[in-house]
Amino acid sequence: MDRFFLRLIRDERDLPFVHLSLWITFTLVPLGILLFTPLVSGWWWAVAAVAYQYLNNITFKGPFGLMLHCTSHRKLFKKEYEFLNHYIPWVLAPFFGHSPETYYAHHIGMHHAENNLEDDDSSTMPYQRDSIWGFAHYFGRFLFAGIYHLASYFFMKKRKRLLYRSVRGEILFILFCTALCFVDWKATLVVFLIPFVLFRLVAMMGNWAQHAFLDARDPANSYWNSITCINTKYNHKCWNDGYHISHHIKPAMHWTEHPEFFRKTLKDYVAHDAIVFDGIHFLHVFIWLMAKRYDLLAKHFVDLDGRYKTDEEVIAKLRSLTRPIPFGTVPSMA
Repeated sequence: MDRFFLRLIRDERDLPFVHLSLWITFTLVPLGILLFTPLVSGWWWAVAAVAYQYLNNITFKGPFGLMLHCTSHRKLFKKEYEFLNHYIPWVLAPFFGHSPETYYAHHIGMHHAENNLEDDDSSTMPYQRDSIWGFAHYFGRFLFAGIYHLASYFFMKKRKRLLYRSVRGEILFILFCTALCFVDWKATLVVFLIPFVLFRLVAMMGNWAQHAFLDARDPANSYWNSITCINTKYNHKCWNDGYHISHHIKPAMHWTEHPEFFRKTLKDYVAHDAIVFDGIHFLHVFIWLMAKRYDLLAKHFVDLDGRYKTDEEVIAKLRSLTRPIPFGTVPSMA
């Protein structure tokens, strides 16, 4: 089976994505469909619903979300099998609450293009980034008006194709879920709507943590507007997503190459006094920021060149980088 799929995919290192897609296809998807049928009812339906939520949000959500991320940057299948590249965003993604192609449009078309600056609708710059109320506003704005702001961005930039792809995917997903509510609203809630809300919540928590520490001197500098998390199981499960600085430096870099790139370019991290954490991942960063547990963040902070003598110095640095940076106060960059 591996030999068969290796003939179809562009990079043999992406074979684990095929394995993951097959696992989801033959476990999560049939279970989701089963919830719409009369084959299960009563307590058995409730058990199946709990099992679906566990598989969706505990087992597969992280690996799938970052597989979608990787395959948005680098197509999985060869050009002659281009139609297969629609399988992940159009067939599997809706089960995780992703409206088809809006992730690609938002992440590739806007987030990387604008790099967390003013025109990036998911920019964290104007927020106090250790404030739960700041995050609540950030998430609410994205959840209820995200597609409007994304469409407005593409309209302003005259990027008609991405405008069409993002709006089409969102509208089709809404119509699809609306129609399924007339079939079985409880199953629709469990299979599609709860994952939809949880995905957008987790996505914004991740982006908030990834871009929580910003240096107002140059917020476009990837060493100063992103963080890196190393030596964490999250990187093994989610395709080295913790290397976010190098991802913004080289967005198309293959997911297997980030650890080696980090080692080879460590001097650049040192020169920029970049934020690197050891043994934790973005969810830790987010929760500890919301709790203002800078002491825990300092405990896992990597002092790359020994410039910080005490945890108090690290805490002071981290606190200084979570202050709001109002739009329009940063000098324009070439």
